[in-house]
Amino acid sequence: MRKFTVFLLSLFSAASWLLIAAGCSGPEIPADLVLYNGRVVTVDSAFTITSAVAVTGEWITAVCSDKEVLALAGPQTERIDLAGRMVVPGLIEAHAHPDGASLSELEGPLPNPRNLSALLDWLYSQAHSRPAGAWIVHPKLFATRLAELRPPTLAELDSVAPEHPVFLDGSFGGSINSAAMRASGITDKTDNPGLLRDPVTGKLNGKIRLSAFELLKTPPAPALSVQERAELLLKMLSLYNQVGFTSYTAGEVKPEAVELFRYIREHGPLTIRAYLNILVPFDFKQMTLEQIRSEVAKLPGPTGTGDQWLRFGALKTFADGGILTGTAYLREPWGPKAAEIFGVTDPGYRGIPRYTAEQFAPLVQAGAEAGWKMTAHATGGGAVDGILEAYEQANKALPVAPLRFSIIHGNFFDRRAIERCAALGVIADAQPAWFYKDADAMLDILGPERIRTFHPYRSLIDAGVVISAGSDHMVIADNLESINPYNPWLGLWVMLTHRTERGTVVEPEEAITREQALRCYTINNAYASFEEKLKGSIEPGKLADLVVIDRDYLACPLDQVREIKVLMTVVGGRQVWRSAGI
Repeated sequence: MRKFTVFLLSLFSAASWLLIAAGCSGPEIPADLVLYNGRVVTVDSAFTITSAVAVTGEWITAVCSDKEVLALAGPQTERIDLAGRMVVPGLIEAHAHPDGASLSELEGPLPNPRNLSALLDWLYSQAHSRPAGAWIVHPKLFATRLAELRPPTLAELDSVAPEHPVFLDGSFGGSINSAAMRASGITDKTDNPGLLRDPVTGKLNGKIRLSAFELLKTPPAPALSVQERAELLLKMLSLYNQVGFTSYTAGEVKPEAVELFRYIREHGPLTIRAYLNILVPFDFKQMTLEQIRSEVAKLPGPTGTGDQWLRFGALKTFADGGILTGTAYLREPWGPKAAEIFGVTDPGYRGIPRYTAEQFAPLVQAGAEAGWKMTAHATGGGAVDGILEAYEQANKALPVAPLRFSIIHGNFFDRRAIERCAALGVIADAQPAWFYKDADAMLDILGPERIRTFHPYRSLIDAGVVISAGSDHMVIADNLESINPYNPWLGLWVMLTHRTERGTVVEPEEAITREQALRCYTINNAYASFEEKLKGSIEPGKLADLVVIDRDYLACPLDQVREIKVLMTVVGGRQVWRSAGI
């Protein structure tokens, strides 16, 4: 079904171009928009650079010289003199959670603290501005991103908020204070493996893992209507337009939440195209293949179902936890540094796998049979290897390469994992922002040997593995101060330099070229969603998704790449963002 849908879309694109091309040079069908006197980086197979582009309706109709493009203009055509500025294809965000981010600051701005002092100051100010007993929750606080490379102690949390329950949520782990324990009925006698303890006293130390989150009596999220949620999401997506995004992949959507996206598709107006990864809603670990097939058949989809604005993406699961909470499943034990930071007491501890390859393989097979692209969250090398083993098992039943399976995050790809990805056609869904934020911590915790496999962009590309680049944006609206900054120009700079937020250059030989990095944010991401015939490059017959930027990405000083500003974003021929600078 998915292949048929993509085939029809390809035919539609080709047919549209033939109809447009048949009359584009005549006065009866002039272009609606022409951009000329610039540098148009097409990102086609030859990485052609020309000077002008013409748009008619939703489609690109010409990519050639100024003279040829201006000849397509009519009395009503909007002509924009680029004055030498650069045009690139509309950027595609490979993995983000704008729906969650749009709700994250309803109660006020959230901080992105760089050190313990800033974090504790914020908690103190919150405690003195809220009623006694009110919860203070930071929905995404990763302690290893603090300068001290550790979470606050229980005593530190209690000192700034003795009467207010505090929960610092790090996705797969976090911290709580004594008031949070009291409010949730948690005592030293509470038996839950997710409540960590002082190795000497045996008392709870305020560190908590995902399995114990359900014990916390945090207040419920505000009850919002679909319309209210849609309005907030559309505002967030407009911020994506301002940094150059014309499409994005939703990292995780529960089947019941699809209603929100259908609502915005119907009521819009949409300014960005969405590809929805659907979270598997059932526990497949103890199910037979036939039972899994039955459950998969109940899901919306499969991959590719929809239109050029909204379509279903991959079927997603979680293979492990996170590197910033010590719950990622590694190939080797985490080591002594992790004991100090994460409270690990078992010297053989490798992290927390969510399932085995044998349990995952039937789901992979059932999904593939039903036309689903399969993907899984993995943050440790052990989880990467387990996913690849399951993909290999499924590949014995039917070829998986045409379905373009992927691994989300991955992080640690050794030589063997890279070879297996290349053999199966598995896409590496990478987040350069993670490298920027987390490579220093991983170097400190895991050491120089294991850091060599952390985000090895060049090794992946050299082996023929397609990298799709995104951010995993989750919380805070600002594109640079968000938890996992979603600014793509920062992400491109990270791929070009392999430099961290603290200025450390880690494994510089894994940096890639400007052309390679731009492909990771454009045509590679279109390929990952089976839409490379529709978007991802500036070519006649493709959707008119393109971006005008304020400097030459290919020639400006390297450190200026991260400073690039978007002057105009065009989606389907419509200007959805335009700054005063053009």
